Amino acid sequence: MRFCRFDDNRLGVVDGETVRDVTAALDLLPAVRWPLPQGDQFMLNFDKLRPEMEKLAKEAPAKLLSEVKLLSPIANPGKIIAAPVNYQLHLDESREDTQINFGGHVKTIDEYGVFLKATSSLIGPSEGVVADWADRRIDHEVELAFVIGKQGFRIDEADAMDYVAGYTIGLDMTIRGTEDRSYRKSLDTFTVLGPHVVTADEIANPGKLDFWLTINGEPRQKSNTSMLIFGIAKLIAYASKAYTLYPGDVILTGTPEGVAPVVPGDRIDAWIEEIGPMQVMVRGS
Repeated sequence: MRFCRFDDNRLGVVDGETVRDVTAALDLLPAVRWPLPQGDQFMLNFDKLRPEMEKLAKEAPAKLLSEVKLLSPIANPGKIIAAPVNYQLHLDESREDTQINFGGHVKTIDEYGVFLKATSSLIGPSEGVVADWADRRIDHEVELAFVIGKQGFRIDEADAMDYVAGYTIGLDMTIRGTEDRSYRKSLDTFTVLGPHVVTADEIANPGKLDFWLTINGEPRQKSNTSMLIFGIAKLIAYASKAYTLYPGDVILTGTPEGVAPVVPGDRIDAWIEEIGPMQVMVRGS
């Protein structure tokens, strides 16, 4: 299944170039009161919602994807976890480019560990990235992202893939500078997820997916997830050693070489095998 969130928080099942409106399935969500339980409520109840979504999609009205506003398919992740310098060639370019490292020594992911991004930085592809710090370089970083489907703490690497609910495209935007990553990568609009989530049962080998990114049609990044230093299972085991993972938590796996600046007016096109394309505009405000 491929599901998305669109327009005024409608729930959709993606069918080719169209989206089927299955928002009525959300009536099955339990009523909750403050304080809310940990995790994204949709993902907490996804196993119960999925059969109803599939049933409704058979006769639900359809819209062209090109005609809807695509929001982040995950609305309320408890955490956005990201992996720094998780491709060897990106580690190499980061060490060589002073506009990236600012004279500091770029360490390996073993030394850095993972980091957290503010959930307030999360948007969908139709909302657009804001690049309004004219005095700073703002870079694109395309990544495979995945969504946690069940709660876990100190998960064994051998069992880790059982905790993945699905996969999506992630853009980890960043301002270059000397500040901590959690600051430079957490600006509003600096985490883009979309265009939909593909459930884990539809992707047989997420550790071997081609992907690329272009800016205004110019190739910038191209790699395969087989080049990850910490693969998906290892990232889950590593992150869950420190944090309890909850349904709806999002993990960005890291970006390959080819990171470069964007400016207002640029069009970002990203594609990941078995997920598809995503287009995002860069705006000034």
